[in-house]
Amino acid sequence: MDKNLMIIGWREWIELPDWGLRIRAKADTGAKSSAIDCAEIVELPNNRVRFTVRLDRKDKKRVTLEEPIMLRKRVRSSTGNGQDRIFVETTLKLGQVEKRVMVSLVCRKIMIHRMLLGRETLSGSFVVDSSVDHWATPRRLKKK
Repeated sequence: MDKNLMIIGWREWIELPDWGLRIRAKADTGAKSSAIDCAEIVELPNNRVRFTVRLDRKDKKRVTLEEPIMLRKRVRSSTGNGQDRIFVETTLKLGQVEKRVMVSLVCRKIMIHRMLLGRETLSGSFVVDSSVDHWATPRRLKKK
């Protein structure tokens, strides 16, 4: 194993500093791409998208953002259904690791975690210890 890889648990707190967000994410080595829970996704002129990120399961905290569309790709969900998705790029920070990542915008409101970290995001930076919940970050974070 590469000693430069950070060990993380199957669930961790992450920051998306470009967007001023801190959310709990699930590391999913079975998923190729990463996804974030959006309530509304509106395509805009000039290859841009406006989207509203749900920050909690109760759907009370939301943040609306606007970014350039980086990629459009068909993604197969865990149920096997194909769906066309829009991808945007942002910075992910987990512990001391900070990297640029592609994230698909999708409704995950029935899922427990607001964000999923797929293999493309994990690769080259992280090793997931699936037996541990929160290896690199505390279970509970102090309010900012």
